Amino acid sequence: MSKPTRVSLAGFPDVVIHALESEVKRHADYSAAKAGDIVAAGNLVADTIADEAVERICVMTNGLDVEILPIHALESAGVNEIPAALAKCLSARLGVPINESIVQINTVGHTGASGYHRMANQALFDGEVKPNRFYLAVDDFIGQGGTLANLIGFIGSRGGKVFGATVLTGKPYSAKIAPELSSIELLRRQHGTELENWWRETFGFGFDFLTRSEARYLENSPDADTIRNRLIAARPESGAELSGKTLDPINGLGATTAQSKH
Repeated sequence: MSKPTRVSLAGFPDVVIHALESEVKRHADYSAAKAGDIVAAGNLVADTIADEAVERICVMTNGLDVEILPIHALESAGVNEIPAALAKCLSARLGVPINESIVQINTVGHTGASGYHRMANQALFDGEVKPNRFYLAVDDFIGQGGTLANLIGFIGSRGGKVFGATVLTGKPYSAKIAPELSSIELLRRQHGTELENWWRETFGFGFDFLTRSEARYLENSPDADTIRNRLIAARPESGAELSGKTLDPINGLGATTAQSKH
């Protein structure tokens, strides 16, 4: 199974959240938008995007050569159109372009999943990264922040920089994805070096590159054996990659990886 690339999240600014989770998930168009209805996604975003949040993003982007980068994720019911709709709205308000070449290349089934499932099934990305370009990552929801961390790592490892991120909704405490050093040190004291070595071998990065919510989730796990067993049980037998296929941001599932790179 392929492994994600992560970079240090130290100093990464808080993710900008637009609306309360209850407001978004109770919206009449939420389910349809999550399942691939473009019109429903546009309606949902129009009703829940926050002017104050847009202003915060505007300040963040000032003076930077920016592209807006929505996460194109395949859900069980279809391609989630909420990030694309939010990106489109932000692009119009901020006057900056949308990147349509970088996409998530696997399906991870994070919606409604446990913390173990989220960490066991890591999002992977592919596409053309422009060196020295600044990117604003856009998603519909933030939970543990792992998908954003993997996108930040993918961009950073190829010479770009994700300078900030925004989501339509999520838990307020999840907005802080930069880990606390004290939390990482506690995790190592609790579970020892053996677990971190296994983690690095399995996922490709050490505890230093966990998000704050991931680290806290592992802190609250009873012991190292429980963590390993539950993560192994949550991983798919043959991986989550879509047999060389990816998500075409315009046409949906089915474009080959080579096509996505243009």
